[in-house]
Parts: sequence; C-alpha cells; structure tokens
Amino acid sequence: MNLTEYAHVLVISLCTLNFCFYRINSYDNGGWERGHATFYDGADASGTMGGACLWVRGIVPVAFRRVPCEKPGGIRFTINGNSYFDLVLITNVGGAGDVMAVALKGSKTNKWQSMSRNWGQNWQSNTYLRGQSLSFQVTTSDGRSVVSYDVVPKDWQFGQTFEGGQF
Repeated sequence: MNLTEYAHVLVISLCTLNFCFYRINSYDNGGWERGHATFYDGADASGTMGGACLWVRGIVPVAFRRVPCEKPGGIRFTINGNSYFDLVLITNVGGAGDVMAVALKGSKTNKWQSMSRNWGQNWQSNTYLRGQSLSFQVTTSDGRSVVSYDVVPKDWQFGQTFEGGQF
C-alpha cells in the first residue's frame, strides 16, 4: 500500500485532555472515537475537520512529541463537597498539564497531606478544613511542582474558585 497519498505535513501545538480511543463494542461498527478538537484549513475555515483522529484504511500514522502548554492566568482551584468531604477541581494547569499528585495544607493543620484523585482532575480530602486558609502543591507528570500558599482564604465557601501560581 502506498501511504504517500495520505501523507500530509501539518505542525500544530494542541493542548488536550480528550484523546482518541478505539471502540470495540459490537454495536458501534468499530472505529476511532473523535478527539474533541477542531482544525481549520484555510483563512475561511472551509476545511474544517470534525475531530483530531481520522480513520484511513485501518492505519492512523501519528508522529508526536509532548510540548509544554502555556496557560493564561494561574491554576484554578474550585472547592466543592460538604463539611467533611472536600472535592477540589483543578483546572488551567500549564506545563506538562497532567496532574499526578496534589497536596493540601490548612492554616490550622500546618502539615502537608496528600489528596487522592476522585475522578478526572477532582481531588479529595476527608479532613475538616472549614475556617482555614488553604495552600496547594500541584505536581505534574514531568516531576515539576507549583505551590500556591494561602490561595484559598479562611472564609471560603463551597462552589468558589480561586487562582494560584502557574508552571
């Protein structure tokens, strides 16, 4: 098979967390699930492709390398949960982008404690933290860490979002 008819040189930087995956269910006709990204080919966007992954004769040649994501602003911490269960959604993470570990320190506990991943980028703590300012240490897959000291004030409420440091 001559693959040169499918060869296109396209260099882009794409920060994404929604990768393509192959579905093997009997009811889906097989094939690639679309990535959640859109590429525009031309000034008028007339060459829009519906996703980041293409299915061509069963072969998807992809050459890639990881590059740091540049994010405007700081890492965002959205506090959810209830009095005895804190769920912190961590977003807008630059650098490697994929959070591998989070530690939290309350102003009254004065000790760093690891948080556990609940799902996605939601990290949980079962420590009572009301009335304390909160600091976070975020570590990404490349081993780099950013500490946001007292990023959450002591009078925080559930549902609020606070912005800390950035990679």
